[in-house]
Amino acid sequence: MAEVDPEVEYTDTHQWVRRLPADSARIGISDFAQDELGDIISVTLPAVGATLAAGEPFGEIESTKSVAEVYAPVSGVVTAVNGLLADSPEIVNDDPYGEGWLVTVDVRAGETKLMAAQEYRTFSEG
Repeated sequence: MAEVDPEVEYTDTHQWVRRLPADSARIGISDFAQDELGDIISVTLPAVGATLAAGEPFGEIESTKSVAEVYAPVSGVVTAVNGLLADSPEIVNDDPYGEGWLVTVDVRAGETKLMAAQEYRTFSEG
């Protein structure tokens, strides 16, 4: 059974968002998503300063099985990109809710429908 972090919100495309102070948020993919992808070999992310639109793709994760787009759960401007993933993309497999985060954004108006942990657990097991 995939781990579900109770401190983040989720999308139906298996991204998570962790609210941070000062209207910022950290974004990553769920444990369910990384497990479905298999061994991650490459992560492509936007540059700092890029604008994300909720529900739109902003990057790609390549695994030994496939390439998957990553969708923004919230709209905002990218303020940080996880530089560890350039050389060690497998961190997403090992720690999807911690060191395997993808980007941090300064949140603007607009977000996709987000689910609390229990709702996401039911959705992903369904």
